[in-house]
Amino acid sequence: MLAGLREAGVQRYSELQRTLGGISRKLLSRTLRTLERDGLVLRTVDPRMTPPLVQYRLTELGSEIAEETRALCAWTEKRAATVHEARAAYDRRQATGQED
Repeated sequence: MLAGLREAGVQRYSELQRTLGGISRKLLSRTLRTLERDGLVLRTVDPRMTPPLVQYRLTELGSEIAEETRALCAWTEKRAATVHEARAAYDRRQATGQED
């Protein structure tokens, strides 16, 4: 979600739900409230619109963590094969009763 907001800038609730695909309204609402409470997301409401226009964007703190998360995701993609190999080796050792 942070990455989606980082890329899109400001998004409405329905746009976020479409971007994330498959997330329930309940989970999205709960997550947005938590992120807002933690100071990572700013929720703005324009009551002049009918229905009121509600938008979400990252705060400076949210942008910082989104950048760190992006770096972690890049590392995970780069090293995924190595992690899978380590898991397979571990599983083989466990299956045969071998220890290091």
